[in-house]
Amino acid sequence: MQKNIDKIQLGKKEIILVGTAHISKKSADLVKSTIETEKPDTVCVELCQSRYDSMTKKKKWENTKMTDLIKDKKAYLFLSNLLLANFEKKMGQNVKVQPGSEMIEAVKTAKKEKIKIGLIDRDIQITLKRAWKMMGLIEKFKLMFILFEGMFFDNEKIDEKKIEQLKKEDMLSEMLKELGQYIPNIKKVLIDERDTYLAQKIKDTEGKKIVVVVGAGHVPGIKKNLKKTTDLKTLEKIPKNKNITKYIGWSIPLIFTALIIYGFMGHGTEVTINMLYRWMIINGSLSALGAALALANPITILVAFIAAPLTSLNPMLAAGWFAGLSEAKLKEPRVKDFESLSRLDGITGFWKNRVTRILLIVVFSNLGSTIGTFIALPYLASLL
Repeated sequence: MQKNIDKIQLGKKEIILVGTAHISKKSADLVKSTIETEKPDTVCVELCQSRYDSMTKKKKWENTKMTDLIKDKKAYLFLSNLLLANFEKKMGQNVKVQPGSEMIEAVKTAKKEKIKIGLIDRDIQITLKRAWKMMGLIEKFKLMFILFEGMFFDNEKIDEKKIEQLKKEDMLSEMLKELGQYIPNIKKVLIDERDTYLAQKIKDTEGKKIVVVVGAGHVPGIKKNLKKTTDLKTLEKIPKNKNITKYIGWSIPLIFTALIIYGFMGHGTEVTINMLYRWMIINGSLSALGAALALANPITILVAFIAAPLTSLNPMLAAGWFAGLSEAKLKEPRVKDFESLSRLDGITGFWKNRVTRILLIVVFSNLGSTIGTFIALPYLASLL
C-alpha cells in the first residue's frame, strides 16, 4: 500500500483514502496518479460547494456588500475566513504551490477521466458559525490572536520536507491535541465534527470504488467514524447563543442602572453626572482607540466614541457595527479591493485594503468598547 493511502472495504464498497497536505506538490501528484490508476466510480474531495466555487471562480468576492455583512453580523466570520485563507496562501508561497492544489487536481483529473465528483465537506459558513457560537469569549480572543499571529509566521522555515512531515499521523495528532487543549470548542467543530460529517458523506456516496481526497489530519477520524451512522442535520444546525453570554449582556445595563440610581439617591446630582461622564469617556475612548488602530476615518472614530457608551447598554447593538457602517459609507470599497482579497500582502494588506480595514474597524471598535465596559463599571462603583 502506498504511503498516505488507506484502502478500506466497507461492505461491497471499496474506499481509498488519500491523506494530503493542502500546500504540497507531492500531494497533488499523488492524487492525480491514484485517480488515474484506480479509475474509481466517484472521486470525493474535502470541499463544500462554496469553497469549490471560491477556488475555481476568479471573481468570487465582487458581489459582496459590506453593509450587508455588518448588518447580518457576519463581519467576524468573513474576517476569520480571510485570515485563514491568507495564512494558508502565505505558507504555500515558499513551496510555490497554490493552497488546495491537490483538491483542484482531483477535480481536474476526475473531469478528464469522466468520473463523478463528490463534494463531501460541510459548508464552510456553517462550520465557522458553529465554531463561533460554541466558543466562549476567552476562546474567541485566543482564536483571533492565533489568526493574527499566523500572519507574522516565518514562512521561510516552511519547505517541502517539513510539509511532508506534517502529513505523518503522529505529528498531526500531537498538533491537534495541543489545539484541543488551547481552544477545545474550535477543535471539536473544525476537526472532530467534520471527521464525522466527512465519514457519513463518504458512506452516502454512490459507487463501488471511491477515491477520497482529504487532509491527512482527517484520515484517522474518518476511519474511526466510517462504521457509525450519523444524522447530518444535527451537524448542520447553528447553536443558539449560550445562556451565560445572554445573561452577561443583559446584566451590564442592569448593573449600570443600579449604580446610577444608587449614586443619585445616595450622593446627589453632581456625583451622578460625574459617573455618566466617566462612563462615556472610558467606554467611548477605548472604542475610538480601536477604530483608530484600524486606521479609520476621523468621522468613523467619532462615531465609535459616541456609539460605544450607548450600545454597551443594549446587548442587541454593538459600537463596531456603527463604526463599520460609517467607514463603509465614507470609504466605500472599490472593485479592486474585492478582487485583491485573495492576494493580500501579509498583515499590512489587511489595513491597506478597504474591505478588510472595515472588518478590522468593526472588530477593534467592539473590542475597545467591551474592554471599556469592564473597566468602567468597577470604576463607577469606586466613586460611590
